[in-house]
Amino acid sequence: MANHPNRGARSASSNPTPEEILAARTASGLTQTQAGELVRSTCRRWQEWEAGDYRMHPGLFELFQLKTRQAKLPKVVANG
Repeated sequence: MANHPNRGARSASSNPTPEEILAARTASGLTQTQAGELVRSTCRRWQEWEAGDYRMHPGLFELFQLKTRQAKLPKVVANG
């Protein structure tokens, strides 16, 4: 499955940096344990994201930002 279109190399800019993850958590006032639980993950995984050991999926970062009110939902306009 290595040649599957969704399995190719991702743009590095699509994943949040460890610095962005740490800044978002710090701004939220949450501990690493609380932040992990908020996105249905573990404290250890959150630590790995902040350390740069693993890349956080952009969707999880967006979910965290939405749940901590650091980002707003885009306005949806109905066609018609």
